[in-house]
Amino acid sequence: MSNGDIFVGELIGTAILILFGAGVCAAVTLNKSKAQGAGWVVIAFGWGFGVLAGAYTAAPLSGGQINPAVTIGFAIEGSTKWEDVPFYILGQFAGAIVGAVLCWLLYLGQFNLNADEDKAIETLGIFSTRPEINHPVQNLVTETIATVGLMLPILAMVGGHRHVAGIGDAGLPVQLIAFLVVGIGLSLGGPTGYAINPARDLGPRLTHALLPIPNKGTSEWSYSWIPVVGPIAGAAIGAAIYNAAF
Repeated sequence: MSNGDIFVGELIGTAILILFGAGVCAAVTLNKSKAQGAGWVVIAFGWGFGVLAGAYTAAPLSGGQINPAVTIGFAIEGSTKWEDVPFYILGQFAGAIVGAVLCWLLYLGQFNLNADEDKAIETLGIFSTRPEINHPVQNLVTETIATVGLMLPILAMVGGHRHVAGIGDAGLPVQLIAFLVVGIGLSLGGPTGYAINPARDLGPRLTHALLPIPNKGTSEWSYSWIPVVGPIAGAAIGAAIYNAAF
């Protein structure tokens, strides 16, 4: 695949991921949304289906990694060439911004209701993650462990190193990874909102800060490094474990 294919594939796939993921958060959060108050389980499945749709769409062009941490993990494991990594990551961050803008446009009427101070709600959580308990070390450990829980099973299913025939060869890896993301959300997402993807958090966080969303509140930039560093560290650890043990 060419560098252009990688960039375009990852841009489109990640845009779809964020459209679905931020979209379900908007649906559950915003006033006058038919899904308002639907809850955490709906959010977890919405993000899982976003992974499914985004990865499948990007797969013919780039393989559908749609996550800088996963890309780095694959490079450490050996399936992705290091010289291709910048094109993956640039496409992923560009796609995350595009997906966030599309979510804003889709729910523009609901976002505009926030101009009424009596109905104002905080909207940062629609676009990016934040901790329930603000403790940087604890939050970093949470994101790191959660991303190990993403990277290691992905490599076991689709990694090229000492790959053994089994369920990962049954034509189901993308579906299984989507359900893996749902499981991470349900089981590990409570403390920080499970970014497990630097582009998924930083791109929409930047978009949220720049868009004209009434009563959008703070962008909490002091936390923004944790959903970047934690997932990268977790993916690196997961890839290292895979290379050492499998």
